Amino acid sequence: MSDSPLHNEKTVERSPNDTQSDAGKQSLNDVDPNAGESSPRNLHGVKVTRPHMSGTMLDHSNVTYDHQWLMTITAILSTTLLFSLDTTIVANVQPSIIKEFGEVSKLSWLGTAFALGSASTILPWSKAYGVLNVKWLYISHVIVFETGSALCGGAPDMNALIVGRAIAGFGASGIKTDLYGTDRIGVGTRNNSRSSYWWSLHRQQCDAFYINLVVGAVFAPVYLFLLPSLDLQKDVPLRQRLVRNFDWLGNLFFIGGICCFTLAITFGGSLFSWSSASEIALWVVAGVLFLVFCLTQAFHPLVNAQHKLYPTIFLRRPVMVMLQLAVFMSSVSLLIPVYYIPLFYQFAKGSSALGSAVHLLPFVIMVVIFVIINGSLMAKLGYYMPWYLFGGALVLIGSALMYTVTATTLTSAVYGYTVLIGAGAGSFLQAGFSVTQALLEPEEITDASRLGQSIGIVISLAIAGAIFQNRAVSNVVSILPGVDISGLRSAITGTDSAYFASLSPAERGSVTEGIVKALGDVYVVVIVAGATVILLAVFLPKTKLFTSG
Repeated sequence: MSDSPLHNEKTVERSPNDTQSDAGKQSLNDVDPNAGESSPRNLHGVKVTRPHMSGTMLDHSNVTYDHQWLMTITAILSTTLLFSLDTTIVANVQPSIIKEFGEVSKLSWLGTAFALGSASTILPWSKAYGVLNVKWLYISHVIVFETGSALCGGAPDMNALIVGRAIAGFGASGIKTDLYGTDRIGVGTRNNSRSSYWWSLHRQQCDAFYINLVVGAVFAPVYLFLLPSLDLQKDVPLRQRLVRNFDWLGNLFFIGGICCFTLAITFGGSLFSWSSASEIALWVVAGVLFLVFCLTQAFHPLVNAQHKLYPTIFLRRPVMVMLQLAVFMSSVSLLIPVYYIPLFYQFAKGSSALGSAVHLLPFVIMVVIFVIINGSLMAKLGYYMPWYLFGGALVLIGSALMYTVTATTLTSAVYGYTVLIGAGAGSFLQAGFSVTQALLEPEEITDASRLGQSIGIVISLAIAGAIFQNRAVSNVVSILPGVDISGLRSAITGTDSAYFASLSPAERGSVTEGIVKALGDVYVVVIVAGATVILLAVFLPKTKLFTSG
């Protein structure tokens, strides 16, 4: 056992700078200093006979569950539902939004703005939960998220809607990385995709965002009165926490780099030509900011090693690097189909937003089923590498088939292709989080398990949006050389556009053919994701990690 690569990863020696500070340990012990074998206490509505503390986690191996626990877990899962809802809601209603507000050039920002707000703050919030009071930081993120949702619901124009999406993403990032997260207390969040799917069936346009306010209001009393107040550094002065225990410099360059990178991808070929000075400047600035960020993490000039933004110890552990890449690819495999399957049916089959949402059902069902199967069997059998190999192969095959679709491809065939992608993505979508938790120290888990996913969402949507917009215009212009480019970009949003309706039947067929081909080109990104997961699986440890039952 000592010779296995997985065992070596698990027992990597940790320097004093990579472990929790004495102050942090003391504050953890202060959660209940009098607790003993026979002195039960209550946390999250859970009566804990003896709280074994490890890093920032409690061992709930000896607990009883009551109505308070149920209400708390339900409230936490409600915020997970909201995060999932805002991540995918735009996919089916974007034609209605463009019909209402216009400004098709900003279409890709509806998805990218939310993901950008989330990805750019995933690391800062991960650290903030170890510095500030967990309960009130969590509640503040719920408030920010609800504020963004309210702005989206009442948005008078596209700019306001985009700003609202970014604010919602900013708050959602903090919600998803919170210490109360369900992966910390043993409750899975496997059915995320279904909630957003069903809501999109019933409502369109900005009204759909108001559901977030209703859910938040219902569970507000639970957030305020049942969540325990937990401060991991309560004995450390606030000024020291904010100045010396928080990596402001790393945050600055990380957020700046993510924003410039996203702007470069999104604006390329639409607002700026790829060879323009503005586009080149965005790429250069993004590269410089990421380079400086890496230097700040290597030398951490203003903070000690334990408080730097990114836990660089991961880079010395190959399995952690591979797992983060796999989580990144899982976001690509999930989000691109969710956004572009509905568009295929709207163009190729003339479906409405409601109809295209129904056609998304086979993909969603397979994702949910295989996430559940993976969570059950991986825990019992202990092996995780085969799931990446199997899932990556299905994603590769399914996306390669989607690349070949045309406007005349049978609906049943497309169902089969998307089912393959859904089954493959579901096979490893949540696996990385479980494996990461088993390999890492508790205080590192949030950093490792969320970063790859959030960055994968923003980058995949930005790249896919750029490919679709540019390839669709290029394809149609080659078929109809005299076509109006501004009108064509409007047609790309969906068959509800006035421009699309104004075309003759022959022109409409040509435009549809070009756009459907562009939709197929988007799946090149998913093909790369599937192939990458297969390659990573080859090098993952082949040993057992954990078993249950």
